[in-house]
Amino acid sequence: MRRSFGPPGFRRAAGLVLATLLAVTLAACSPPPATTGRQPAALAPPSDVILASTTSTQDSGLFDVLIPAFEKADPAYKVKVVAVGSGEALTLGQNKDADILLVHSPSAEASFTAAGFGIDRKPVMYNDFIVVGPSSDPAKIKGDTSAVDAFTKMAASKSPFISRGDNSGTSTKEMSLWTSAGVTPKGQSWYVSTGQGMGATLSMADEKLGYTLVDRATWLTNQGKNPDITLLAEGDTKLFNPYHVILIPGARNEAGGRAFEDWIVGPAGQKVIGEFGVSKFGLQIFVPNANATS
Repeated sequence: MRRSFGPPGFRRAAGLVLATLLAVTLAACSPPPATTGRQPAALAPPSDVILASTTSTQDSGLFDVLIPAFEKADPAYKVKVVAVGSGEALTLGQNKDADILLVHSPSAEASFTAAGFGIDRKPVMYNDFIVVGPSSDPAKIKGDTSAVDAFTKMAASKSPFISRGDNSGTSTKEMSLWTSAGVTPKGQSWYVSTGQGMGATLSMADEKLGYTLVDRATWLTNQGKNPDITLLAEGDTKLFNPYHVILIPGARNEAGGRAFEDWIVGPAGQKVIGEFGVSKFGLQIFVPNANATS
């Protein structure tokens, strides 16, 4: 006869413990249960979109609010800005080193798209150019509403004129005004070409007490940095300064470029542009006009 150890209650408790341990051991050795349905995929990192644009859009601070707003609206893309003159931006587009352009040199843009280097050229916004110079105003242009008259007087006074000279949209506009005034400034002792952006050109104008042509956005956002020059002439329709976005076909990230283009000419992008600078300056630095004709 088989001998049992311990009282009956103890034997029952021991049996329950052994059964529990056995169940746990078997569960640990069993393969994990099969799952049904697709597992959530990891989010892909955003792809870079190369935006070649003008120094005025960068220096004004517009991109500091515009780019984060786009990236929040479309997290699939991250925009990298290359801020250069419009001429160089167009060259980057031609070489497909940019996916999208935001520039302000209308005649060069028209030639660029006609040659097939860019497509879907659309208006985005505008502001205007102004003529600034020393408060003493030796050329006596203060209050002139004719840009051509102002340029004619500046040439006659032989006062220093500081030009960007960098094939930018500003430089192209300046040269068209000299042509309309019948003046060939290059080679003149009073004409200085910096070959640099608008900020550096304004600084030199301030240093030399010279005149220069500047877009209003850069002028407003640089106020206080150049105390020896002031706004002297504005308001001519010839000083109109439109900006367009241009998509580069066959670019590395054409889809990202198109996404940015669609957003910036859409209600959300136009709202950001229209509100930029209003609280600080009491006026729109750039006026959204995506619904205008090119």
